[in-house]
Amino acid sequence: MNAALDTPQDVDPLRDPALYFNRELSQLDFNFRVLAQARDPQVPLLERLRYLCISCTNLDEFFEIRAATVRHAQDFGVPPGPDGLAPATVLKEIHARAADLVDSQYRCWNEELRPQLNDAGVRILPRDAWNAKQTRWLRDYFRDEILPVLSPLGLDPAHPFPKILNKSLNIVVVLKGKDAFGRAGHLAIVRAPRSLPRIIQIPPEVTGGPTDFVFLSAVLSAFVDELFPGMEVKGAYQFRVTRNSELIVDEEEVENLALALRDELIGRGYLRAMRLEIAEQCPNDIVRTLLVNFDLPENAVYRINGPVNLNRVIQVYDLVQRPDLKYMPFQPRVLRDMDSMFERVAEGDVLLHHPFDSFAPVLELIKQAAEDPNVLAIKQTLYRTGKDSPIVDQLVQAARNGKDVTVVVELRARFDEEANLGLADRLQDAGVQVVYGVVGYKTHAKMLLIVRREGRKLRRYVHLGTGNYHSGTARAYTDFGLITADPDIGNDVDLIFRQLSGLAPAIKLKRLLQSPFTLHAGVLARIDRETKHARAGKPARIVAKMNALNEPQVIRALYAASQAGVSIDLIVRGACALRPGIPGISENIRVRSIVGRFLEHHRVYFFANDGDPELYCSSADWLERNLLRRIETGFPVLEPELAERVREEALINYLADNVNAWSLQEDGRYERVQPVGDEMPHSAQGWLLAKICM
Repeated sequence: MNAALDTPQDVDPLRDPALYFNRELSQLDFNFRVLAQARDPQVPLLERLRYLCISCTNLDEFFEIRAATVRHAQDFGVPPGPDGLAPATVLKEIHARAADLVDSQYRCWNEELRPQLNDAGVRILPRDAWNAKQTRWLRDYFRDEILPVLSPLGLDPAHPFPKILNKSLNIVVVLKGKDAFGRAGHLAIVRAPRSLPRIIQIPPEVTGGPTDFVFLSAVLSAFVDELFPGMEVKGAYQFRVTRNSELIVDEEEVENLALALRDELIGRGYLRAMRLEIAEQCPNDIVRTLLVNFDLPENAVYRINGPVNLNRVIQVYDLVQRPDLKYMPFQPRVLRDMDSMFERVAEGDVLLHHPFDSFAPVLELIKQAAEDPNVLAIKQTLYRTGKDSPIVDQLVQAARNGKDVTVVVELRARFDEEANLGLADRLQDAGVQVVYGVVGYKTHAKMLLIVRREGRKLRRYVHLGTGNYHSGTARAYTDFGLITADPDIGNDVDLIFRQLSGLAPAIKLKRLLQSPFTLHAGVLARIDRETKHARAGKPARIVAKMNALNEPQVIRALYAASQAGVSIDLIVRGACALRPGIPGISENIRVRSIVGRFLEHHRVYFFANDGDPELYCSSADWLERNLLRRIETGFPVLEPELAERVREEALINYLADNVNAWSLQEDGRYERVQPVGDEMPHSAQGWLLAKICM
């Protein structure tokens, strides 16, 4: 590894590819840490099932987006990134590591979770375990509820291979004999409509247990012969194909982004195939036929020992009312004096740490703004809001009450595009001015601005967050929200909204950092400042928490800071391209990942600054896209007491975690952090639950 220091003098040694992990492979490895939660006996059993399903869903999305991006780079000859790996090499390694992950997922399911759930009275019955009574009930269910909506398709010259929808459940059937028209049977495809439940609960009076389930795929395979009367079914094998789901719209070439996205969404489910999952006992010749049809290489097929759509077992978590098998419920702390949010915020800033603090103050602020006759205008960014959002209801009501309401709707929020198109239509119908952001830059910043008349003056109230305006994720993701009436912050937010809604020139902000203009440069400048402090013999410290890190200039700046003696701790949930612990390069950098009950989502940057510390919360990870190709904000927490609270709760607390923490090693492995010696176990999230909620 010291070879990084032996490069020619005219080459920056900090650009050596050996100093960088590949972002995609690092992101894929995150799912092994999620799966470890599913295998942890200290985690409640149904929560372990949930973690298994999360790892499966994450892998789906990884192939839909990240692997598809690598395939695109390979096709168009995109040069390697800082890690020096060619796209073809990355894609090959993705399939190898994903195969290991899939094998681990199904061993976890077959050898651990399914038997333990069975022992706990939650039975997901395999086909070979059905007794006669259960089989009769399931056959009747198949005839009454499933058969009428199926449309099997025999493959012959008149019926070529059908289009297979992304991530849909399908059965390939091998047939022998002739049908009513004398056509010889060979292969047929049975597609399971999405209207059918993927998990079927058997009534207690039939099965003898209160919580017994079967997979739809097992029922289809068991009774598929009823679709082909007079023919012999020689085999039935479930399969599923995962496709590229990244929508690409040339924004410079379209006149109406909303219309262009609607057109793209129509074909999203049938884009390029990336992965084939199929029953492990499927004959090789059928697998080859499917690979040719989907234009996939052999390493893109995953033979599955179980249901190909294992993530659908998450329905069992919702259907089974067993508190003893789930995390203990908690009640978020509710802010006092919410009856008059404007008076409360005028007295001092409000800091909310979700999910430990309730999201209700944010909802209440918007509700009161919609009803208050002194409120003149409301401006807000919406990225993900969820279905039937109370925030959208209040914005609609505000417009009907005569407020000037402007909403920046990010149509390109991945997998929420269709929902956001509907949201935009609803807001526009109510008289809200809807803006789709800036061409070429996804609006990811989370901002709310309320303009209120107070006496002879207008006052701005602002909410800034690290997460989305989504009540559901506010109970599942860790995020910070700041509500403030600080004039400088209010003015900065107002300028950003003007920039987004109009064709405004570059603006100068007093308090906020903003991508793509000042956030990247601001982070680099603050890292460099710590570097200079260290070189001057002063204490220097950087602690940052985020979801992912890959921006090469930031990584090089952190390496240089480490070389100067800056003590650096990074809490990076997912992908991390920085390689810590390299002698002479990054021995002063430590990287850890926290995987716990809640999804770690807040971004916090702390710079010691020789006794005059700066602390920012942000919507942005230290990724190229966030720092250079998005609209993001980094906002300071100005009140010292609140800044110290953020530092204690999100940084010091998380660095002390020895229960849910993983330490990134120099070779790329993650090792689970364990209590040392007489150390007491410390869970960062558990500590916050006890401190804030109890």
